[in-house]
Amino acid sequence: MTFTSDRPLRVLVVGSGPSGIFAADALIKQADVPVSIDVLDRLPTPYGLVRYGVAPDHLKIKSVTAGFEKTLSDPRVRFLGNVDFGTDLTYDEARAHYDALIYTFGASSDRRLGIPGEDLTGSMSATEFVAWYNGHPDAAARDMLLHAQGVAVVGVGNVALDVSRILSKTVTELRDSDIAPHALDALEHSHVRDVWVLGRRGAAQAKFTTKELREFGELHVSEPVVHPHEIEVSEADEQAADSTVKKNLDVLRDFAARSSEGKERRLHLRFLVSPVEIIDDGNGHVGGLKIERNRLDGQGNAVGTGEYEVLPVQMVLRSVGYRGVQVPGVPFDERRGVIPNTLGRVTDRTGEYTAGWIKRGPSGVIGTNKADAVESVKQLLADAQDGTLTAVPDASQASVDALLAARGVDVVTLSDWKTLDAHELQTGQQTGRPRAKVAHKAHMLEVIRGQRR
Repeated sequence: MTFTSDRPLRVLVVGSGPSGIFAADALIKQADVPVSIDVLDRLPTPYGLVRYGVAPDHLKIKSVTAGFEKTLSDPRVRFLGNVDFGTDLTYDEARAHYDALIYTFGASSDRRLGIPGEDLTGSMSATEFVAWYNGHPDAAARDMLLHAQGVAVVGVGNVALDVSRILSKTVTELRDSDIAPHALDALEHSHVRDVWVLGRRGAAQAKFTTKELREFGELHVSEPVVHPHEIEVSEADEQAADSTVKKNLDVLRDFAARSSEGKERRLHLRFLVSPVEIIDDGNGHVGGLKIERNRLDGQGNAVGTGEYEVLPVQMVLRSVGYRGVQVPGVPFDERRGVIPNTLGRVTDRTGEYTAGWIKRGPSGVIGTNKADAVESVKQLLADAQDGTLTAVPDASQASVDALLAARGVDVVTLSDWKTLDAHELQTGQQTGRPRAKVAHKAHMLEVIRGQRR
């Protein structure tokens, strides 16, 4: 079938994070195939990890949402928020009403450490902590144990640095961010005095970027602590290092050479150490973290030395990677945690595509998802033009709307989201903050419904 302006190619994008919106944008920027796109999200809010993953004190990164809003405002695109794929709209129903599906729902789970004590109270993923302070509805009601005086963050990527920085900042420093109000209140009464960031390999193998690392030397009441012997790098490794690693080493050496300023909080950057056991305090809570010192073998792998120490922590946050989650009806590679695909075409599924972390795994920054989404859309358009795609009989927007209405789904439109967005901005400004996020879904819908009347 040849798709026309009267019968455009109907595409469902599952997920309204960066990958989903970049995919929609790629579809509307081409002129070969007329399109009509529904961008679906289970939450009433769009933008995915830009809203709920990017650190709240890095507001400049979030400015990308201006472009996202422009895409969602295109007349060929609809935002369908508060619609859960798999329940509110099943896989079979989606296939019956759309010519093509693009899965872009990211990697919402996390990898585990696989050590004793990992399920003690006070041990959790950094993913959960990030969701909590960013006001994600799934985590907003969680009670964070900020009476802890010591916190261990396992991992040396930017997410690990983000959570460590948030724990090390004062409320005054955080007030200019869009951190969720409940998190700001909790952090105001935080007892945290020491944060340990732990990397199992050396400083040259750490994955964080220099900008995020350098911020640790600019905090008001927290100072960085680095052991010189843990950041030693061989001459060969240093010569082989890229520019980011070399800059990181310069910053770490600067931290290691500093004398203590006697600040009330300390942020310890540790390398060549691995967690081996989270210790029970006798009441089912975290009472310490046992770590083993490592050395690097000839291939750069961390090897335990049999030397141990115990860190006095009452909270452990693991930040060792994200992982995709299977969705009903959609193929899933359990080992890799992704949807099996070739260049974005879902394996053995005609008319189904994927983009973003659920396509390639959790790697890259926000902008990385643009080229990734464009690659997937290129495959979709090729299939639409060569006749591979089969046009479904009932592809109207009205039929989808009727199905959701019959199920009692309160669909959140782009106009509804703009209402909520304006409410958050106005409420934040009243307290001298850039935004006051609404964290609970019921409250979001209450704000939206109030404006509809």
